[in-house]
Amino acid sequence: MAPLRLPSDPAAWYQLAAAGGWQAVVADTSHPVAHDVVTSRTMGLPGMTAGWCALPYTAPVLTAPATGQGVAALQVAVRAASAEGLPLQRMVVALVETGDGRLPAGVRAAATMLQAQVSDVVHIPYDPHIRAHGIRDAHRLASRKTREAADALVRAVVASAHRTWGEPLPAAPVPAGAACPKVALPTASVPAQTVPQNEGVLA
Repeated sequence: MAPLRLPSDPAAWYQLAAAGGWQAVVADTSHPVAHDVVTSRTMGLPGMTAGWCALPYTAPVLTAPATGQGVAALQVAVRAASAEGLPLQRMVVALVETGDGRLPAGVRAAATMLQAQVSDVVHIPYDPHIRAHGIRDAHRLASRKTREAADALVRAVVASAHRTWGEPLPAAPVPAGAACPKVALPTASVPAQTVPQNEGVLA
């Protein structure tokens, strides 16, 4: 679907989900977590990452390339989030392979260490179709491994939510103003995809 035009404030996503009656929302953001956490603490301002984590029934997913540089940046982000008291136990890490072949030893070691710090670590295999075309034609993915990895990622996110809040998930509270049929919101382009999955909001 085309990107939805929403405010950058994470709470706007939650309000939209509640007003629209959606059971789940997948929000694809690109802000650098470590930089956001450090900047918000230094400047004394609310952080985007903390805003996402504060939403009801949110399971954050951190993504990084499965390379030495990628996992190094990911480890910095995890340390920054831990220092800020963000819920690592709810976070899922997706390590995305950037080419065919065996993962470097350093990446495998980092994934093992991260496994003990976050809810789960999921490996996403390299898929040339996604590299060339993205996921607009997901039904054309040739790799069974890719489909299995996508399923594993969804299951990891749902399992994280269930471990935290129980199964089935309780109904999320409706924010004030969400019951109004017309809500005037400022606009900013943020890509999104809605998925009819479980109750609550998954980011």
